[in-house]
Amino acid sequence: MLPYLILGTTYAFAAAVQPGQLQAYLISQSLANGWRRTLPAAFAPILSDAPIVTLVLLVLTRVPPSFVYMLQLAGGVFILYLAAGAFKAWRDGRGATAASAAPPHQTLIKAAVVNLLNPNPYLGWTLVLGPLVLRAWRQSPTNAVALVVAFYATLVVATAGIIILFAAARSFGPRVARQLVGISALALAAFGLYQLWSGGTAVLQRL
Repeated sequence: MLPYLILGTTYAFAAAVQPGQLQAYLISQSLANGWRRTLPAAFAPILSDAPIVTLVLLVLTRVPPSFVYMLQLAGGVFILYLAAGAFKAWRDGRGATAASAAPPHQTLIKAAVVNLLNPNPYLGWTLVLGPLVLRAWRQSPTNAVALVVAFYATLVVATAGIIILFAAARSFGPRVARQLVGISALALAAFGLYQLWSGGTAVLQRL
């Protein structure tokens, strides 16, 4: 179970601090309205991901295991691509504020809609989390549950931390955000290499 807890935590942290639509929306709202009014929106991924997870898992459970392993390899390449983008953002001195700000309304529903229209959750679940969850489930349902719980618990906590950080220390936030992006680049690179190794090993065993 521990390896899946680590995988879920690592990927969630990297996803939480990546520049994107949801992060830009949450930061803009925390700066404008304070962390108390914005904090509930940290739970938006749990609300918006439910239909995404259901759709992806329904599709992946109906394809051969070899296809899932190929997706895992594609996921490794995708994560390395994200790592390269995160490294470039860190090198250029950009944090999560580099993305365009979302509309000014602050509600959990609004944040969920922003995330639902974001392609990253679809790509993440199709190429990364979906295959991992299926692999964990085949070993033990407990492993799959541990992976999902670790991912969303870390995602909510990290997102809440970003909200509080930018609301409480506006002048200090961008510098910290840049460092978080740098850390996420390393985490994504390590996670992407693991995905390639894991998927490649599974494919070779079936040859």
